[in-house]
Amino acid sequence: MSGDPTTNDTVLTTGANSGIGLATVVELAKQGYRSIGSVRSDAKADVVHKAAADAGVTVETVILDVTDADACHAVIDDLDVDLYALVNNAGYGMTGAIEDVTDDEAHHLFDTMVFAPIRLARLALPGMRTAGRGRIINVSSIMGRTSTPLTGWYQGAKHALEGLSDALRLEVANAGVHVVLVEPGGFRTGIWEDLERDIDKRGDSRFGTAYRRTQQAMKLSSPIMGDPSQCARVIVNAVGTRRPRARYLVGVDAVALAAADRFTPTVVKDRVLRLTLGL
Repeated sequence: MSGDPTTNDTVLTTGANSGIGLATVVELAKQGYRSIGSVRSDAKADVVHKAAADAGVTVETVILDVTDADACHAVIDDLDVDLYALVNNAGYGMTGAIEDVTDDEAHHLFDTMVFAPIRLARLALPGMRTAGRGRIINVSSIMGRTSTPLTGWYQGAKHALEGLSDALRLEVANAGVHVVLVEPGGFRTGIWEDLERDIDKRGDSRFGTAYRRTQQAMKLSSPIMGDPSQCARVIVNAVGTRRPRARYLVGVDAVALAAADRFTPTVVKDRVLRLTLGL
């Protein structure tokens, strides 16, 4: 079989009920792919179907908690065709100083954003190897390249996903499978609601001042955040282009932060961040 994609190929996108995931499943359907989105409830499936109908396309949904290994196996096994592409998008933000995050919180974050996407990739790969082609698109973040205080666990998960993706990319290249990292900056998604939730529950943390300053910075930057459809178009291009890049930075802020991280001495970055957040 040819290694080139065709527009009737099947693509599964996880975390499809909002933000980048929702924009992606709709954009994939617009481009003619058989677009399947995973969600965690019937109510969230309804959101996807309504968005697709409003766009004049059809998107299929499957109920899946990506942290449930048996459910992941079942979803892949129940597909009537092998996947051409897997878009690992499911995830959430976590704000919390290293000292403020519990073991349970950290384990669930890594289960969702590290173990789950790699598990799904592992399950999808036999079909891709048989076909001699395929795409695994892992939605990371600019935080997969850099680090800031108060989001260390989130960044740790994204750094882990990036390291695993780099290894996997080399391991499956000779099978005609491309592994791609998409690294968005700030977009108008539910991740910012996660930030508000986490800050509210940190209570009387010693990092209260830093949390408040982080919250203020988020509110100031909200008007200039990108629309998820911008990121969706990058993902769909990575699915469809003959030779996708290994990494796609998405957003002006992501490009700027990557450059700043590369060229600014660590001692300077540390000083600026500490002064900004009052650490």
